[in-house]
Amino acid sequence: MWFGNWNNTAAADAAKNAVRSTANFNWTFIFILAVVAALYINEIKNKNYRSVVAGLSLYAVHWLYEIANAVINYAAGYALWTVSAQSTSFMLLIGVSWELSMMFAVAGLITSKLLPADPKKKIFGLNNRVAFAVANAAVFSLVEVFLATTPAFIWVYPWWGALPVFVTTYIPFFLAAFLVPEQKPKSQKTILIALWSLVVVLLAVLIPLKII
Repeated sequence: MWFGNWNNTAAADAAKNAVRSTANFNWTFIFILAVVAALYINEIKNKNYRSVVAGLSLYAVHWLYEIANAVINYAAGYALWTVSAQSTSFMLLIGVSWELSMMFAVAGLITSKLLPADPKKKIFGLNNRVAFAVANAAVFSLVEVFLATTPAFIWVYPWWGALPVFVTTYIPFFLAAFLVPEQKPKSQKTILIALWSLVVVLLAVLIPLKII
């Protein structure tokens, strides 16, 4: 399944009513949060600040994309991607469950450890940070193709599929994770503050307005 199917609109409609509902809440929510916190605390304790920056950079971009996806849902009737109402303990926004969001919270932190020590090393003529961003984006896109064949994840629009996900979503995710840590510490802080400030402002404005 490389593209969405309009037959999924019934499941997408059901998901709209499940956003931030506690009907399916269970204790895995707390356990997953504890695991994510432990990973970050360990990195900070070991002064692996580049990994922390990588993780927070990808996670911030992830949130901006999820907010945009939720706005599309409000404006167009359906999001580009939707999580099933029955597949999660808590749905944060129309396209992201608690479990999925926590995975993205550590995705940059974990994958950044695969990078070569030399940031200038070339791979197939590309800067290795860019090459690894493309490679990781390809892997995540293939996983999403699989997810879209399950009841847990919904693609509705027939033009939305593996290639758009790969190019427009996952490549920017991993470019943020791998390039922001290469900046000077002051620039890293500026970028993270700007990204997360935007996320907070958008959530604070759009949730009360019932747009997302």
